[in-house]
Amino acid sequence: MEQQPIVELKQLSKTIGKKKIIDNLNIKLYPGQITGFLGPNGSGKTTTIRMMVGLMEPSNGEVIIEGQVLHDNFEEAMSKVGVIVENPEMYKYMSGWKNLLHFARMDKSISKQRITEVVEQVGMQNRIHEKVSSYSLGMRQRLGLAQALLHRPKFLILDEPTNGLDPAGIREFRTYLRKIAVEDGVSVFVSSHMLSEIELMCDRIAVIQNGQLIDIREMNQKEQAHYYIEAHPVEQTQELLIAHGLELEVSGTGFIAKIEQEQIPSIVKALIDANLQVFAVQPFRKTLEDQFLEMTGGGQIAESHKK
Repeated sequence: MEQQPIVELKQLSKTIGKKKIIDNLNIKLYPGQITGFLGPNGSGKTTTIRMMVGLMEPSNGEVIIEGQVLHDNFEEAMSKVGVIVENPEMYKYMSGWKNLLHFARMDKSISKQRITEVVEQVGMQNRIHEKVSSYSLGMRQRLGLAQALLHRPKFLILDEPTNGLDPAGIREFRTYLRKIAVEDGVSVFVSSHMLSEIELMCDRIAVIQNGQLIDIREMNQKEQAHYYIEAHPVEQTQELLIAHGLELEVSGTGFIAKIEQEQIPSIVKALIDANLQVFAVQPFRKTLEDQFLEMTGGGQIAESHKK
């Protein structure tokens, strides 16, 4: 039986003036899965997220959250959603606990026991009664995560959640996010331009360009093996590898070839038999950044995260 998606974007489109910002977007998001949302500058990521949380009306198509069409049943659909944006706003003169208590008063179903649960879930038991002004950015992000989880959402949207965090803070945040997705069956949707973090954090990625979904892939999807091969003279090496039917990419003074492991001995033997000087034959894994640039034709990722 096919798993039911928690969220579905169906033929989602947005036109402003004569410009089509989002063009027929179709995505399904599943429980317990973390999906990264990537795209170059101006690709439509922010517009998509605004439509997903009802801040912008689609020109066409639907956002469906746990069976509820957002446009028709806004309150019911949004009751299933938690949102964290970059650097969440808090009352800094109050403690973390009082911030959560204040937020919980907006929803009568949230008990003090539930507040305690989410505090433990994000590992803030020791600091929750201290003022937010004393928190590091990483602690404030965790408090924001706790706040977003209070009403037990089934869908969590994060927009640049690790921006400004140090490596330890990023790793902590990633750990808590994975725990929440797995233990509570939450579908997590992460928009970010920090590709190295998306690679570590997500189960799959969706890539958008010019308002269109150009790729959606599982992060653990097994691809054909790549190897880096370097031998001199370079021209003769290239000719020999092409003669063996290999697809090549130039990389420095060597080549990256799609090749299965069992082919390696015969390739190495051919290089040696041709009296070529072999310097390297080693596995090569394309990073998410390499893949992203291939998919988008070298399109720029969103603004630099260096501050």
